[in-house]
Amino acid sequence: MRYQEAVSELFARGPEQVGIGPSLTRVEALAELLDHPEATAPAIHLTGTNGKTTTARMCSALLSAFGIGAGTYTSPHLVDVRERASVAGTPISEEQFAEVWGYLKPFFEQVDGLGGSRVTFFEAATMLAFTWFSEVPVDAQVVEVGMGGTWDATNLVRGEVAVVTRIGLDHPELGETPAEKAVEKAGIIKPGAAVVTHEQEPEVMEVLRRRVDEQGARLLIENAAFGVEGRHLAHGGQVLDLRVPTGLLRDVFVPLHGRHQAANAATALAAVQAFLGGRNLAEDTVRQAFAAVTSPGRLEVVGHSPLLVLDGAHNPAGARVLADALLEEFVADRRTVVIGSLADKDVAGILAALAPATGRLVVTAPASPRAASPERLRKEAEKLGMTAEVAPTVEGALETAMHGAGEGDAVVVTGSLYTVGEARRLLLGDGPAGEAGEPGTGAAGGGGRPGQPAG
Repeated sequence: MRYQEAVSELFARGPEQVGIGPSLTRVEALAELLDHPEATAPAIHLTGTNGKTTTARMCSALLSAFGIGAGTYTSPHLVDVRERASVAGTPISEEQFAEVWGYLKPFFEQVDGLGGSRVTFFEAATMLAFTWFSEVPVDAQVVEVGMGGTWDATNLVRGEVAVVTRIGLDHPELGETPAEKAVEKAGIIKPGAAVVTHEQEPEVMEVLRRRVDEQGARLLIENAAFGVEGRHLAHGGQVLDLRVPTGLLRDVFVPLHGRHQAANAATALAAVQAFLGGRNLAEDTVRQAFAAVTSPGRLEVVGHSPLLVLDGAHNPAGARVLADALLEEFVADRRTVVIGSLADKDVAGILAALAPATGRLVVTAPASPRAASPERLRKEAEKLGMTAEVAPTVEGALETAMHGAGEGDAVVVTGSLYTVGEARRLLLGDGPAGEAGEPGTGAAGGGGRPGQPAG
């Protein structure tokens, strides 16, 4: 089987064709037929609203630095579908992807129809990653949920550590309040696990504590068991003092921007330490790991003169974090924000959160059937007293934003990982985002096209 054929068959199982019903029926049947590839190695399992992918990438970098071959599964991808599955930071190759897909295809067809649906895009991609990890094989898995927890296809893994990033309002299908969403997300907490969580709203923490007690798990809470003790800005990122249960680690350079990335770093360090049995970690190795971390599409600088920043903030909480980081770390003569969002997101809330950091506003739509129309964004902006220029496509929006932008200006692309992924491809070319050698025109690929399922 050829790679592009395999990719086409995967996308034919997208939500528009198959749906995304909450069920483990099909993945459990697949796991049984495949002799449980997900159980090959223990896992750090991550849920929450924002910050999951970056924290997962940090966990993987730390594990690799300590000589532990980690398979990493994240979603969605930005440019190429192969970004979702990687080992030691290297995405699955086209040849491996096609080979594993060809092996799995008859199993998918055998299971199609169980639970009232065909095997979905996310279920298929998840089983492909688990199968590849079992064949490599890996020593550990770092697995990000697609959405939620209890009914997520990833929830078959043996999560010895559960990471819960801040839980906020996103994905209305999971509940109307953070506490309701927390019930679903807490489902990743397994018996006896170490649970590493950001600070949460009291009602969310109550849900987590109840699940921890039920599972006989152990709870590590930000700013109690671990946290950021010191932070100052540095060229290309920030330098942190990180506290974990065994002590303080000073002067850790992280080449990522924003206070939220400092919190993600502390969380990842606490999670990996718990995964490794709570032992002291060699400080130089930790520093080496963090210094090499990348997180494409998350406050990512991809150009200068004018400054070009990509950030996939797709809910009000993420937009507030982005605005704070822009005001604190990215001084500009004029800041142009390009925004494209999905129709089911809180567009008004995102725009309101971005307003303090927005000079000029360009609204657009990513190439997805789920995209909000630019006209809707324009009207929402006007309600907030903002004037918006309209560009029907992301490419047109970039051209509009760049036109007349001076060396001291900044152009920020945000609103959705779909929008950011499309912009990233236009600016840097095809190939998996974050692959060795970036930025540039990228290696072969192009398997992840705009409009990819987000999980």
